[in-house]
Amino acid sequence: MANATGLARVGTPEDPIRCAILISGSGSGMQAMLNHQSGEDCAHYTALVISNKSGVGGISRAQEFDIPVAVVEVPAIENRVDARHQHEAKIEKLLQRHEVELIILSGYMRLLSEQFINNWAGQIVNIHPSLLPDFPGAHAHREVIAAGASKSGCTVHFVDAGMDTGEIIAQCEVEVLQSDTESSLANRIKSFEHILYPLVIDAIVTGDYSSLNFD
Repeated sequence: MANATGLARVGTPEDPIRCAILISGSGSGMQAMLNHQSGEDCAHYTALVISNKSGVGGISRAQEFDIPVAVVEVPAIENRVDARHQHEAKIEKLLQRHEVELIILSGYMRLLSEQFINNWAGQIVNIHPSLLPDFPGAHAHREVIAAGASKSGCTVHFVDAGMDTGEIIAQCEVEVLQSDTESSLANRIKSFEHILYPLVIDAIVTGDYSSLNFD
């Protein structure tokens, strides 16, 4: 089982790993994670939620859990490199202020810079709705159906500087039905995402990957 974690310590229920969840939308995956973290035996918790968009549903979901939420939008300046630098610098300050140890991307629709990723090597995790390395990018379900693939699923992986190219931690396979649309396939896979992602975070923070053996 892959384990490229850069965590400095092992989490326990008594001293859980401090996480930040980065979102861009409704936050349904985030809510599944927060529900999981509500359990007494969980060895991680969310100290901060960051959204790069204002007014999205995930903000109110996080607030219902009394979790600090920060909206950090990309500055509206012409130089895209400077905009990204300023945006990530604000995020970095928030992560440091809240003593975050692990970053969980959950429907976060921005690519992070190589510099940012290097600063957090082994401490950024993402979930993608396909069986990577097949169908990376933002339109996985559409491409799966167009390709006539018989199976898809979801993949949890460490984040590197590429697009969905980081080391794979765990996957869950889902059959693609002939009747599937993008929406129906997405909804079916999402239900498995909500189960798999918290289990993977459990494994990362404790170092015990035995729960990810689905055979």
